[in-house]
Amino acid sequence: MNATDGPRVDFRSDTVTKPSAGMRKAMADAEVGDAVYDEDPTTNRLESMTAEILGKESGLFFPSATQANLAGIMAHCGRGDEYIVGQTAHAYRDEGGGAAVLGSIQPQPLPNEPEGIIDLDAITSAIKPDDFHNPITRLLTVENTFNGRPLPEGYVKEATELARSRGLATHLDGARIMNAAVATGREAWELTGRFDSISLCLSKGLGAPVGALLVGTKELVGRAKRIRKTLGGGMRQTGVLAAAGIYALENNVQRLREDHDRATRLAEVFADFPELGAGEARTNMVFLSPDGVDMSAFARFFAERGIITGGAHGKLRWVTHLDIDDEAIENVRRACKEFFGR
Repeated sequence: MNATDGPRVDFRSDTVTKPSAGMRKAMADAEVGDAVYDEDPTTNRLESMTAEILGKESGLFFPSATQANLAGIMAHCGRGDEYIVGQTAHAYRDEGGGAAVLGSIQPQPLPNEPEGIIDLDAITSAIKPDDFHNPITRLLTVENTFNGRPLPEGYVKEATELARSRGLATHLDGARIMNAAVATGREAWELTGRFDSISLCLSKGLGAPVGALLVGTKELVGRAKRIRKTLGGGMRQTGVLAAAGIYALENNVQRLREDHDRATRLAEVFADFPELGAGEARTNMVFLSPDGVDMSAFARFFAERGIITGGAHGKLRWVTHLDIDDEAIENVRRACKEFFGR
């Protein structure tokens, strides 16, 4: 088998999805206006419905979750302030250092435990005393899901209560919070209600081509709107993009269960090849820690068969999404058997 024998399937991320026919129609039919003047009815609807879904007063549309996270952090913190964040969290490691570069906000990274939590004692120790030598610790930010794992709800309660008791605000990088909601059988607002602000990405498993939301109080979203303008995120007839987000929230949330089920089957495939060091599926992700495998040759072999893979930070990550079907999982099984000669 080679790449010409079938369609190309991309397991690198759930960001690679293409808009469905239904989503494209919704975009084409969208009613639009100037969103900078708050006159785009479709964008206004998306912002309101997302705020309601996540249990907050107000929402704001952004080009990306990276910008939504940055605006959220900047809305909570001033120049010279500090936010506490996980050492391997996306908002610290994978967003270009925006809070420091553009907000003059100091990150205080702390180790993430495997399940994504930050030790509560470490958080307590990291909060700076009220001393002019120190930055002012303003914010705790956590991520859900974290490498595909939903955060334990008990931990969320403890961490947000700790932050509040010490005068800190809380921000949730909820790029894949809908995966967490589906995996735990909870409503999204039940997982987000304890946070002061939340970001939600529309262009990952939800299948929209672009876009994210920041939600919180009206006051916080008002500050974030000014920051968004400064960051160059004020857009005009965004209803075309917002319509894709509305379609995603109305049609693509519960189907995330299909992605989770396929990730489970993918992990079962990899388990037949111990050299790959596969762990259990985490919502829509499977991570490999290979032992004695030439992974460059492995990736080339799969690419020749139309199966695109990716990874970073010493591990291979396989992500299922709405453009991955059952046949794609079987193609991975066949390719593994061929690669390992079994």
